[in-house]
Amino acid sequence: MTKTYRRRTGEKRKFAKTSATTIAGLPSAIGDFQFLLWSEKEREINFERVVDRSIDLVHLSYLLAFLVILLIPELNFDNEECRASCKYCSSRFNTCTTGCEVFVGCYRSVKPTPPSETMSNEHAMRFPLVGSAMLLSLFLLFKFLSKDLVNAVLTCYFFVLGIIALSATLLPAIRRFLPTKWNEDVITWQFPYFRSLDVEFTRSQVIAGIPGTFFCVWYVAQKHWLANNILGLAFCIQGIEMLSLGSFKTGAILLAGLFFYDIFWVFFTPVMVSVAKSFDAPIKLLFPTRDAVRPFSMLGLGDIVIPGIFVALALRFDVSRGQKSQYFKSAFLGYAVGVVLTIVVMNWFQAAQPALLYIVPSVIGFLGAHCIWNGEVKPLLEFDESKTVDGGDGEVDEKTSKKIE
Repeated sequence: MTKTYRRRTGEKRKFAKTSATTIAGLPSAIGDFQFLLWSEKEREINFERVVDRSIDLVHLSYLLAFLVILLIPELNFDNEECRASCKYCSSRFNTCTTGCEVFVGCYRSVKPTPPSETMSNEHAMRFPLVGSAMLLSLFLLFKFLSKDLVNAVLTCYFFVLGIIALSATLLPAIRRFLPTKWNEDVITWQFPYFRSLDVEFTRSQVIAGIPGTFFCVWYVAQKHWLANNILGLAFCIQGIEMLSLGSFKTGAILLAGLFFYDIFWVFFTPVMVSVAKSFDAPIKLLFPTRDAVRPFSMLGLGDIVIPGIFVALALRFDVSRGQKSQYFKSAFLGYAVGVVLTIVVMNWFQAAQPALLYIVPSVIGFLGAHCIWNGEVKPLLEFDESKTVDGGDGEVDEKTSKKIE
């Protein structure tokens, strides 16, 4: 009896000691768990900071390239020696440039509010027809009017448009170094004789417009290929950032229509190539080649923006589900493969190629294969960006800004 009592007493003391140790260790365990959570949050914050710094680095690299060209005029690739030196680097620079701008535009398109522009299925179906009408109109303009006159009018138009696009592209990097008041206070300016028209802007936008204005003046004066590319990159980033397909169904309709549009106008008519060569404006990216007869290879901005907004939709789809960039990686990889295929085929045949012939199947194929592998075809097709945004109980932070008349 005494042994049994002692055994039970010992077990109780042992249990009490173990319980006390467990309870005493709870704060430490909770602290470790909180540390893991904080570490995960810190990783996400650090990743966002890395993305932001990468975007700023891309912007800075293009501006530094602009300064280098000004200081070293020999880098204009107007002689045979410079063209021969870019035999291997031109294609790599082409791929890296388009990849960087798509990456930057995709991450800048992720916002708490929906993009300012969306596209419906009807718009996607009509887009190739409207694009064909615009392309044919430009072809007729260059055929029946003076090429210099048409390009002079287009230069004035893209001068203003380039200032707006370049300042909007540089604004996120510049506003970090400006006072908060300059970023939030809105100034309203009314036109002198048209009181119903007004323009709203902030001081930070004015500051960002200063380098954009000087840069566009240099572009108009020199028409350098690098200035053309930098303005084209700004247009691409703004297009990918602001435009939204809304759903993957709309994106598939648009890409399928432009797939046949690009093939028809490049392979079956001389219209596309003729307009691209005659159009002296930043609607295409120029890359020096070693061929004196064909000194530059060209890539239209539409071949970057249209697949880019589809890749950006994949990134926002991942963000809406609270996941990391899962499908964005596959779509972005498909875009990179499509661009590489375009460059390889173009250099192999030494002829113009419809870039969407290779980019569209690559982007849709990589993304489709990935979602089929994961068994998530239905969520992908049912995704609607407008419904996703509206379904968030409307809790969107809206900062009221002061207006200065």
